[in-house]
Amino acid sequence: MTTEAWPVLPSEEWADTIATLHLWLQVVGKIRLAQAPMVNHWWQVALYVTPRGLTTSAIPYRQRAFQIDFDFIDHVLNINECDGMRIQLVLEPMSVARFYHSVMESLTSMGIDIPIRTMPCEIADAVPFDRDEVHTSYDPDHAHRFWRALLQADRLAKIFRGRFIGKVSPVHVFWGAPDLAVTRFSGRRAPPHPGGIPNMGDWVTREAYSHEVSSAGWWPGVAGIEPMFYSYAYPAPEGFATARIEPSAAFYHEQLREFVLPYEKVRASNDPDAMVLAFFQSTYEAAANLAAWDRAALER
Repeated sequence: MTTEAWPVLPSEEWADTIATLHLWLQVVGKIRLAQAPMVNHWWQVALYVTPRGLTTSAIPYRQRAFQIDFDFIDHVLNINECDGMRIQLVLEPMSVARFYHSVMESLTSMGIDIPIRTMPCEIADAVPFDRDEVHTSYDPDHAHRFWRALLQADRLAKIFRGRFIGKVSPVHVFWGAPDLAVTRFSGRRAPPHPGGIPNMGDWVTREAYSHEVSSAGWWPGVAGIEPMFYSYAYPAPEGFATARIEPSAAFYHEQLREFVLPYEKVRASNDPDAMVLAFFQSTYEAAANLAAWDRAALER
């Protein structure tokens, strides 16, 4: 088990584990979605980084509450309920279907009945959770490295968040991608988002992007695309894609339509913190300046 602050992320080796873990996160995230009161831009559905993994935080259920935590040190899933009930499931190689049924049966045994839509979001050609026997990989070391990288991204995104006094999201993990994100708002309405994201209604995307944003964060990548820090604007102002940003290792990704900074470049640098914060700041400034945000009123 690595204790490196910036661990090596073997993108090709860990692709199967990340693909399976992505779907497990969606199962748990959809349970929170089904119960948490609506908050603007879907902030109520996200997960949060902890010193051991990821958590839903407290989820209301009638007059009770429960919480689901991924522990990537002991590799267990903890389900805790306010009356003292606790169930622990071992995280090990298993199908998404088995994980889904184990979690739902555990909740039922605690007197918690929460049906969810079993079709994954933001994934093309997806298979419903309860029928997915294809994704079965779980390498504890790879899951642990994923979380260690999230710890650093979470820490730096919170520093960056603290510099902004306008409307800004929490630092949170959206299980759709999955990615860690922090989003700043200009205060102005945005044009309707075009949508088109697999297995997600356009009305969902339009709520997420109802207002003008500059958003940054970290994404673990997929097979063939390495982990990266990212930054984008919606709507992207004219000239955004060709704006000068820092550091030199960052670039505009035409396919993703956002600025990216490869994780490996950060990990190998002499000052990872400065590199990431420069990336977040310079890409935000490119968006804010080109779109004429009222920076004096919005920044600390």
